[in-house]
Amino acid sequence: MNVWLLLVLGLPTANSTERMRAWRALKACGAAVLRDGVYLLPERVGGREALEAIEQEVLALNGTAYLLTISEPGERFVPLFDRSEEYARLRADIANCLRELTDENALQTARQVRKLRKAFAQLAAIDFFPSESRQLTDSALQALETAISRALAPDEPSSHEETITPLAPEDFQGRRWATRKRPWVDRLASAWLIRRFIDPAAQILWLDSPHDCPADALGFDFDGATFSHVGQRVTFETLLASFQLESPALKRTAALVHYLDIGGSQPAEASGIERVLAGLRESIGDDDRLLQAASGIFDGLLTAFATDEKNHD
Repeated sequence: MNVWLLLVLGLPTANSTERMRAWRALKACGAAVLRDGVYLLPERVGGREALEAIEQEVLALNGTAYLLTISEPGERFVPLFDRSEEYARLRADIANCLRELTDENALQTARQVRKLRKAFAQLAAIDFFPSESRQLTDSALQALETAISRALAPDEPSSHEETITPLAPEDFQGRRWATRKRPWVDRLASAWLIRRFIDPAAQILWLDSPHDCPADALGFDFDGATFSHVGQRVTFETLLASFQLESPALKRTAALVHYLDIGGSQPAEASGIERVLAGLRESIGDDDRLLQAASGIFDGLLTAFATDEKNHD
């Protein structure tokens, strides 16, 4: 048996602004229109609170509002919450971005896909009865995010499954570490992590091709490298797991790197950090200097995250 929340509203006809405000709030929480002035939500966590807030706002305007709970044995209301058309429109936008993607506009497209991912998250939050459309849209987004990563870095490593062996930083001192030249987020963050927490005296080599990696160098972030993508982990996360670096601040940094490299859940800082790193990459042609500048960004980010944790405690 399904339990439903029913909100019956009557707003003063003269107050069009408040009517629109109430309508937007109802739309944001995913309420379906049963008939004019009657709105429906399945009994879910957060749903009652959302409708109660709207009820109180309407009553404060001298309108009428009644929040009721009803039960019905069938599923006759479920089709009212079908999000297939909304997912289809979102997939059309995704397909358009993928169709127009080039190496030249990849960074601009990456910013657009952040908005698409946010729109998907908002839609999924009110998708109370998920269907195949939701998974199809998520898969299309992932495909677009992967294509963007490939455009930004044509030699982006493929992911593979393997057991990550715990390693000791003291066994990796004064080594040569090698990765592909013109680094983007994952390689920049990984190189910073290596010098900051694993091998402070590390010499970073920038390769024209992964095939140029010297036999005595520790490769990272390319297929066949010592450290690269493993399962759902990007290279930065693989290094964290390998060397057992587990501070909350580093975990937050990892979430940011993961999102900017392959997508997923968006951290609040992602957009700003992406713009700063993109500007550095565009204005600095020397990879050593680029790493030095980016390292300052990651140092500041780590300090900010650590401060947040300290204040929270």
